[in-house]
Amino acid sequence: MNLGVIGNCSIAALVDDTGSMNWLCLPRFDGVPVFHALLGHGTGKPGDGAFSVTLEDLVSTSQSYEENSAVLRTVLHGRSGSVEIVDFSPRFEAKGRMFRPQTVIRRIRPISGWPRIRVCLRPRFDWGETAPAITRGSNHMRFVGPGQVIRLTTDAPIDHVLDERVFNLDQPYHFILGPDESLAEQPAEMADNFLERTLGYWRAWTRRLAVPFEWQEAVIRAAVTLKLCSYEPTGGIVAAITTSIPEAPDSGRNWDYRFCWVRDAFFTVRALNSLAATRTLENYFRWLMNLVADAKGGHIQPVLGVGLETRLTERVAAELQGYRGMGPVRVGNQAHEHLQHDTYGHVIMGAAPAFFDRRLFMNTGVEAFRMLEPLGEQAWKLHDEPDAGIWELRTRARIHTSSSTICWAACDRLAKIAEHLAIDDRATFWRARADRIRMAILTHAWSEKRQAFAESFGGQTLDASVLLMGEVGLIPPDDERFVKTVDALSASLGRGAFMLRYEEADDFGEPEVGFNACAFWRIDALARIGRHGAAREHFQDLLAARNPLGLMSEDSDFRTGAPWGNFPQTYSMVGIINGAVRLSRSWESQV
Repeated sequence: MNLGVIGNCSIAALVDDTGSMNWLCLPRFDGVPVFHALLGHGTGKPGDGAFSVTLEDLVSTSQSYEENSAVLRTVLHGRSGSVEIVDFSPRFEAKGRMFRPQTVIRRIRPISGWPRIRVCLRPRFDWGETAPAITRGSNHMRFVGPGQVIRLTTDAPIDHVLDERVFNLDQPYHFILGPDESLAEQPAEMADNFLERTLGYWRAWTRRLAVPFEWQEAVIRAAVTLKLCSYEPTGGIVAAITTSIPEAPDSGRNWDYRFCWVRDAFFTVRALNSLAATRTLENYFRWLMNLVADAKGGHIQPVLGVGLETRLTERVAAELQGYRGMGPVRVGNQAHEHLQHDTYGHVIMGAAPAFFDRRLFMNTGVEAFRMLEPLGEQAWKLHDEPDAGIWELRTRARIHTSSSTICWAACDRLAKIAEHLAIDDRATFWRARADRIRMAILTHAWSEKRQAFAESFGGQTLDASVLLMGEVGLIPPDDERFVKTVDALSASLGRGAFMLRYEEADDFGEPEVGFNACAFWRIDALARIGRHGAAREHFQDLLAARNPLGLMSEDSDFRTGAPWGNFPQTYSMVGIINGAVRLSRSWESQV
């Protein structure tokens, strides 16, 4: 999946290694795509739903990020010459606030020879169903669709762009695509100015990261990617930029991940916070506390829109053919209807660091703690009740070990927060509840037959999510039962460095590919039990499964290494950061 992501914490786009921008949703991550060629051309013709640049005699391509930034550089090499395409979305401080318009900018310039190119700009609307009406001016084109208008302003010849004509690229051209607004500057001046300031922002941001000694390039790329998946206006964090890239070929496991799962967002925030990127934590804490206030002590659904929308009704975009023709393309996600009891624990775990981090200027005192306590009550009430579980099973419910584990974490973290705030009676109260949940898990989730913690209370099948027992601190890593569980999971679910999620068939059959997050959980578990050599070996193998830009999808085919699932997947990028932080040697050990 040779795709690069650009964005500005408001929108994001994907560009393939030939320079085709084939995914862009507006006005935000979960909006309607104006470029959707990644998932088909809709009712149009091949090439529709993309912003492409074609070199007439293309021989090869290369692609890279400008160092420590979200600015993407694609080079097309041909017999007649070479072309550089620079893509970015502006992000920098201006007039005392962050400037992040719903805009993407392309600069196309010749770097050798006398190249001839064709620029094709073919947005569509209504999930591939509607072609835009096009109007033109002397230096701009407007694409008008139902309830939406986008404008391209450029210093390239408008006639050549409209006619999709091949022309000689003998100078740089600039393309600014965004809202239907006139520009205050010439396209070249604006693009060059925004590029310089955007590069400055990202390089200043990455310079402040507390990166480990080893694997710094991988960690920085993962951190930038996670940052790009955050929706700064509200603080929500999407699980991925895309929808409906199947988890395995023709599997039907095609889901819309452009929403904020409380679980995934917690792991994202924790990974960034481990690198001292605290602003995302601050924004997410505000998102969480709005969620808590809205819930009023009642049910919290596991996934919401980045603007805290609760209705994410799932439907099929029938006109799009799907990734490589593998439909369906789903819009919305039925998981918003699920009961997933770990949600309450992940809210509390996501909020907990704000109570202890003195770098943050936030109201995280007794009142905020009191707002979280009703979630602890829900976790306590539901810790031994059936739910859909972390894998969001649609046709069965069990008392899942991982859900109960995170319910324990809810009570455990509330006890720790109360201790920190010197509310002794509540600390005692929540510690007692945490202890009771812990005892229930250790008693009922252990399988003598499998010599491992099973996926559910009284169950006999294995599930990689039980590795979270060690990560959240429910059981010491040197506990013999945890060590045996790691060994049993490796034997049953391990496929080299990759890991299946579970061994039992689900609604769509048995898993066919490795789930990258599970592989990183095993690396963490191996390190915790002292097997650093094996952990490092698996970690290196997983890094090799990234695409050439250092990005990772949700799943990997353990037979071929091919990426599958939505992209880029925050869970996978989190694993890169966590693995590097845990396994890296210090620089002192190298001298």
